[in-house]
Amino acid sequence: MTTISLSDPSSFAIMFIGLFFGAILKGTTGAGLPIIAIPTIAAFYDVRIAVVLLVIPNFFTNVWQIRKYRTHNLTNTFARNFALAGIVGAGIGTLLLAYLPLVLLNIIIAMAVFAYIALRLFRPEFHLTTNVMQKWEWIAGGSAGVLQGAVGLSSPITITFLHAGRLPRFTFIYIASLFFAGMCIIQLPLQLALGLMTKELVILSFLALIPIFVGLPIGERVGRKISIVLFDRTILVLLTVLAIKMLTDAVLMLN
Repeated sequence: MTTISLSDPSSFAIMFIGLFFGAILKGTTGAGLPIIAIPTIAAFYDVRIAVVLLVIPNFFTNVWQIRKYRTHNLTNTFARNFALAGIVGAGIGTLLLAYLPLVLLNIIIAMAVFAYIALRLFRPEFHLTTNVMQKWEWIAGGSAGVLQGAVGLSSPITITFLHAGRLPRFTFIYIASLFFAGMCIIQLPLQLALGLMTKELVILSFLALIPIFVGLPIGERVGRKISIVLFDRTILVLLTVLAIKMLTDAVLMLN
């Protein structure tokens, strides 16, 4: 698979750009680091590289948010069950990451991005009651976990499902953070066992924390100063371009 070289400045530039803007989105909305980082890195490198590279940064950033917003958890068991379902799904998804053809992974991640864009544009008013969310927590969490493990991008399910519940912002951040951190716990050992996580990628993963922790506070300030609608539309345009590029790459692989 195509790897990011520690001695290649362009590799760092691409990686840092994706992580930096992903961190800005996470700082602005409380979630979404992989939405930008995964397609950006995967558009220039192996999809597996993008997914593996994000596991360690995802864990640390989400644990930080869990500690910060832990008092905003719901009084029921939804957050715990949703996270446990995600852990199981992420284990299955990691196996798919290791064995599915790269062209198929490119197509899956591009379709996932397009699905997320479509839901954000055409169903912004979609709403789920608390009872309905609890009925679907295992299915939604497990499905999102599979997607996260396989392509590193569960937002078409995770963010849409939680957002549809009209949760308070800090509660939303806490539940999403618990979900993502939990999946990292199963993803990392499986990736190591399957040979997906290498020593070089471990080093790069820790270096990835630099642009992330630079971008997070910027995102928080951006969220206070500009229209969220304008920011969202800008992100959706960027995602569309990246998804189109990934589909184009998949077509070239087939030819």
